[in-house]
Amino acid sequence: MKKIFLLASAALIMASCSVSGPWMVTNNKVGSKRGEAKRKIIFGFTFGHTDLGLATAAKNGGITKIATVDWKVKGGLFSTTYYTVVTGE
Repeated sequence: MKKIFLLASAALIMASCSVSGPWMVTNNKVGSKRGEAKRKIIFGFTFGHTDLGLATAAKNGGITKIATVDWKVKGGLFSTTYYTVVTGE
């Protein structure tokens, strides 16, 4: 009985970490425009200030009505890049 409980708990924990995007945040049409805001961190240090907000990503893509939001993280050996991606019209 304990093994079944442990396996079920482990499966729940692993499944909770596998959320995929993009997430629909409004009822707006997805549209063809895509905006992105990104920030690169090298050796754990950040340089300057980068806004990763939804408004910045929408502005970069010329979007006035946001439909979906997606956050991505790409890690490398010496750097990590964070992305905020929005789509809409």
